[in-house]
Amino acid sequence: MGKRKEIAANARKEANKTVSFAKLNNVPTSPRKMRLVADMIRGQEAFRALGILKFSNKEAAARVEKLLKSAISNWEQKNEKKADEVTLYVKEIKVDSGAMLKRLRTAPQGRGYRIRKRSNHVTLVVDTLDNNKQN
Repeated sequence: MGKRKEIAANARKEANKTVSFAKLNNVPTSPRKMRLVADMIRGQEAFRALGILKFSNKEAAARVEKLLKSAISNWEQKNEKKADEVTLYVKEIKVDSGAMLKRLRTAPQGRGYRIRKRSNHVTLVVDTLDNNKQN
């Protein structure tokens, strides 16, 4: 790794030490379906978002609920406080497309239809409302 990239990587690592986030990689659902769930909770208070996800009937909601619990736990570890004492909210939730498995399905008259089995990566950042006002 070159010196410039190393300096940039170290700066990024230092910035991540103050941010509480959780990542979920290679989720075998399409990014579009996951974004529908992500849009439901973006900007919401964390415990309200947990309620929304718990009672949502989408399959991706269970995965995002587990991810949100992990991000809250990460925040508690970094700040050495309980999440009940402060108001946490979903600062950022980002869904990126992941690897795509490409398959061929047989079709009539000697043809083949392409099947793209999509996956995605989800990054969820939680923060307190107090930190947002200070910045």
